[in-house]
Amino acid sequence: MRVYADDGDAAMGLRAVSLHLENCGTGTHRLNGYPQLQLLDARHKPVDTVTVLRGGNAIATGTGADGEPQPLELKTGERAYAVMVWHNTVTEAGDPVNAPYARVWAEPGAAPVTVTSEFDLGTTGRLGVGPWKKDETRAAAPSR
Repeated sequence: MRVYADDGDAAMGLRAVSLHLENCGTGTHRLNGYPQLQLLDARHKPVDTVTVLRGGNAIATGTGADGEPQPLELKTGERAYAVMVWHNTVTEAGDPVNAPYARVWAEPGAAPVTVTSEFDLGTTGRLGVGPWKKDETRAAAPSR
């Protein structure tokens, strides 16, 4: 499995970055749920002032981080994605959070992968992550 983050989208303080997972193996990989995240600071130390929420509706609607987890089967070459959303606003007292890394577990028991993105959460203290969804833009390699 290969896990990476895209460049994301930022508009008026709302941020959205997708995690992508690709099955690079020879068998079918099954997913059902949410990726687990842990934000890391510039020294790769955990940022414990941010709450990671399941789903993005508490942050904003219509971002792609909504919906309930569905069982997925990824054949060789197929992909899944999960959207992370947050607001970059400073409305509360305290120091703004800028975490350049996230440790990601695709599923419970999986080995973690560190991805690079600029998690500039301001003082909101919340990041929403949606469930894994099948990426229909890339079909599996034909079987022979």
